[in-house]
Amino acid sequence: MTPRLRTVRLAAVTLAAVLAALPAAWGQKPARPARPPIRFQDVTRAAGINFHLTCGGAEKRYIMESLCGGVAFLDYDSDGGLDIFMVNGSTMADPHRGAQPNFKLYRNTGDGRFADVTAQAGFTRGCWAFGVAVGDYDNDGFDDLYLTCLDGGILYHNNGNGSFTNVTAKAGVDNGGRWGASAAFGDYDNDGFLDLYVANYVELDLEHLPAFGSSAFCQYRGIPVSCGPRGLKGSRDRLYHNNADGTFSDVTEKLEIDPESNYGLGVIWGDFDRDGKLDLYVADDSTPSLLYHNQGGGKLLEIGVAAGAAYSADGREQAGMGVDFADYDNDGLPDLAKTNFSDDSNNLYHNDGQGSFTDLGGPTGFGPISIPFLGFGVKFADFDNDGWQDAFVANGHVNPQVDAHSFGVTYAERPLLFRNLGNGKFEEIGQNAGAALQRKKVGRGLAAGDFDNDGNVDLLVSNLDDSPELLRNLGAPGRHWLRIKTVGTRSNRDGFGARVEVTAGPLTQTGEVRANSSYLAASDPRLHFGLGAATRADRIVIHWPSGATDTLLNEKANQELVVEEGKGVVRRSGPGRVGAGDSPARTGGSPVPTQDPALQCGRDYENPYEPSNGYSVICTH
Repeated sequence: MTPRLRTVRLAAVTLAAVLAALPAAWGQKPARPARPPIRFQDVTRAAGINFHLTCGGAEKRYIMESLCGGVAFLDYDSDGGLDIFMVNGSTMADPHRGAQPNFKLYRNTGDGRFADVTAQAGFTRGCWAFGVAVGDYDNDGFDDLYLTCLDGGILYHNNGNGSFTNVTAKAGVDNGGRWGASAAFGDYDNDGFLDLYVANYVELDLEHLPAFGSSAFCQYRGIPVSCGPRGLKGSRDRLYHNNADGTFSDVTEKLEIDPESNYGLGVIWGDFDRDGKLDLYVADDSTPSLLYHNQGGGKLLEIGVAAGAAYSADGREQAGMGVDFADYDNDGLPDLAKTNFSDDSNNLYHNDGQGSFTDLGGPTGFGPISIPFLGFGVKFADFDNDGWQDAFVANGHVNPQVDAHSFGVTYAERPLLFRNLGNGKFEEIGQNAGAALQRKKVGRGLAAGDFDNDGNVDLLVSNLDDSPELLRNLGAPGRHWLRIKTVGTRSNRDGFGARVEVTAGPLTQTGEVRANSSYLAASDPRLHFGLGAATRADRIVIHWPSGATDTLLNEKANQELVVEEGKGVVRRSGPGRVGAGDSPARTGGSPVPTQDPALQCGRDYENPYEPSNGYSVICTH
């Protein structure tokens, strides 16, 4: 009897415990699994990047001394690995600095390192530079460079042999000696050739600059600072139409571009209404931002106010800096992020699908945390490969004088990293994403791209009067991805403006091909899609600017697809498969480009990111 009683009591207790727990669980959704962390590692020095951004003096007594910092990820030699280009500024003692190029081109050597090839590239002219735009304007298969300067612009043609030629005068894109900020290539008339937009800032006479703290426009919270932009004359933006013969025509006046000469800083091309024609957004400082709707026939109509994208949610002019498009809620429509001055909230304009936007910076959690920060570069990317676009913002004030006061703002600031929660909201997680994101810097330009081709989107940030940061994304275990590189035939060679839809399981994501966005920057034009747990993409549809459509079915995850317009996939590469034949790859899935002849099968190599943990090279077919 005793054993039986003991058993009955145990059963009763167990049943009671279960019954007690059931009511608490009924009606509740099961707990979501813990999200893997997003972490970045600063690999700048290990990667061989040795660069210092100069931009005027330490006190920033003049407005142009606070706004430098263009950076770009680009594949200038078309070898499949992202290279790096960084512009540089100058000082008031030598404001023109035209004798020697003062920027850097680093070639990706395929082993996590970069080699300085600036001299070999044949650059012949420098300037007090601000921004860089990347695009293959002549459709020869090699990306060209456009630099914005304090006194004009420079177009460098990529010769395809590792060198560049200054073709500014021949092409007719010197920007008329104006101070240009961001620039962007895009084919607004769908003729198959990239046009060029340059956002210009203010007109300056370097011989008669307004004195530091000399007027009401030279004050911040009652303390003297550099003057502007208010009180200075704005400089009209320029739109250059590509003539398809190596030259451009200035169509600014013809198309009534920026007639009020707003203070332009950020610019991006994007087809916000999905009609197959590129629209344009310009982030303006202290003036209304501009949204141009493409009417077709080579015409653009400015609709910023009517579309709800010119002002803040409460109707105020803002000091816009950086800008990016992405479909953050996976509804098929590109939304718009814009960074602003401190004491203001960054914008997240939700695309409502009727030619209008609603600023949801507050409800999404994207805006309020930004109020004490001064934002510049901004990029959307799926950093954890879960299928939802996250966001990164580079911050840094323009007035070092704030550090001497208790304003609640600082000159150097940490960046912001937003994880997309997949429910229309973001969570800022920067302080838990690695030591590099906890450091305070005076951030400016920001580019995103997978420089080591391991399936994780990395970042490149420029910092005023400091070294840049190459931030390697350490990846989310168990998550899959797909990368797509477009090659246009009837459309422009880069495929800029192509809309790509990727369906994996129940989720469909939409991306648009471009390089130029953020602030003064150019990013990886290859589209990256996180697939989460999905091991393949069920369907991929590419809508080309020409109107053609390519459809791909049942493509495996964790690979890059090179898709040529009208032909479909012409090359695949991924972990263990970088090119045809035997392909060296690091154990663990990170590809090593085959152009590095030093890599051999069966050899052990040093890991440049973690010297104590090397990697082996294996070969697969």
